Amino acid sequence: MDKNEQMAKSILKAVGGTENIKAATHCMTRLRLSLKDDKIPVDDEIKNIDGVIGVNRTETQFQIIIGPSVAKVYEAVCKQGELNSISETSEAEKEEKNKKKISWKTVGKRILNYMAGCMIPMIPVLLVAGLTNAINSICGPDMLGLYTQDSNTYVLLHFIYQAGLYFMPILIGYSGAKNLGAEPMLGAYMGAILIAPEFMSLMDAGNGFTILGIPVTLTDYSQTAVPAMLSVFVMSMIYKFFNKWMPDVVTTIATPILTILISTPLALSLIAPLGVNIGNLISNGLLLFSEKTGFIGLGVLAALWEFLVMTGMHLALMMPMLASFFETGQMSGAALCGTFATWAVFGVALGATLRLKGKKEKGASFGFLVSGIVGGITEPTLYGLCFNHKRCFGTMILGAFVGGVYASITSVTIYVMSTANFLSLLGFVGGSKMNIINGVVSCILSMLVAAVLTYLFGFSKEELTESK
Repeated sequence: MDKNEQMAKSILKAVGGTENIKAATHCMTRLRLSLKDDKIPVDDEIKNIDGVIGVNRTETQFQIIIGPSVAKVYEAVCKQGELNSISETSEAEKEEKNKKKISWKTVGKRILNYMAGCMIPMIPVLLVAGLTNAINSICGPDMLGLYTQDSNTYVLLHFIYQAGLYFMPILIGYSGAKNLGAEPMLGAYMGAILIAPEFMSLMDAGNGFTILGIPVTLTDYSQTAVPAMLSVFVMSMIYKFFNKWMPDVVTTIATPILTILISTPLALSLIAPLGVNIGNLISNGLLLFSEKTGFIGLGVLAALWEFLVMTGMHLALMMPMLASFFETGQMSGAALCGTFATWAVFGVALGATLRLKGKKEKGASFGFLVSGIVGGITEPTLYGLCFNHKRCFGTMILGAFVGGVYASITSVTIYVMSTANFLSLLGFVGGSKMNIINGVVSCILSMLVAAVLTYLFGFSKEELTESK
């Protein structure tokens, strides 16, 4: 029996055995158990188990902090405790039965936990996608020129990159349904419906489409996260209703088909477009705010830019900006905010790389940095790092704010459309020398401020302890 198996045996004994476990899952560092009686485990006893760093209790889980080897311990726990038949995500059901008073704080925490539960399992996918794009950026025609954009190598790596982001709704659908205690494959199916080829063709053609007389907002949901999260959340409630009340003799057939037939019209006509419609209002409001409040407004818009990107709200801002660029050959003001927000994300990944000690998390953070600053892909940092360490959102916001304010005060202008990686610095070429200098300074400021703040304040003592 190796160390992980011995640890699993000790943990199972300390928590009251298989019969006391309702659900078992894990994140990057913690074994998360939903227990029938959470009074059975004694914290000090579990802390004394060799390999255990600490414990943490939440409203719904008993969490055992293990570190990077948690996945192996989890597998050993499932094997020894024969937990394969137990839903890994039934903690959602336990939350529904929770008698504690619901507050805005607990609601917000549950929303963030759900979003994190959807995105954290995608870290390997996002990391691979970002790094393959970085390889193309370095070795392809943009830099070293080792192969052309038409070469098989470039095309292959681009396939890998594109698949990781384009099919994001499917991957989120699977992990989201699993997180909520619904059938994971139905969740993946729900995500696939949002990017079904026929639906995408209708969008490209601009043809009208209605469901029961309700017009459907034709939107490209590929590479988006929030529409799939919302759609799967609604689908899971419908699934649980039918799964509970449907007679056993027909539930195998009836529950899946009724779940999809009811949730699909809701998703396409109401739920998924909700973020788009709300996003347009918010984006237009932020644009107006930035125009009326000078450099402060532009700093705020830069600070919030990545949140707009995550929800697809930035598109309402990008269209008029691009139209203006094609007419005038330059962009200034609100059009620059995305640049500094991106450099702030680079800074978060850099700060995390320098601060975290655990080989797994440190290596992942470095991968996020490379995929961002070289490949121009910020999703790995946003979804893989910030959702797991929520303080990093704050450091990213402050970094982008500082860069946006400086660029606004110095009237920085972009003259060249470039990629979202380090080559975005070339966008400031075309005007005066001071424009180039101030543009570069704005980006470096965003990155350095975010990196320093992430290093100093991005992680709690508990998170730093876990990463050792």
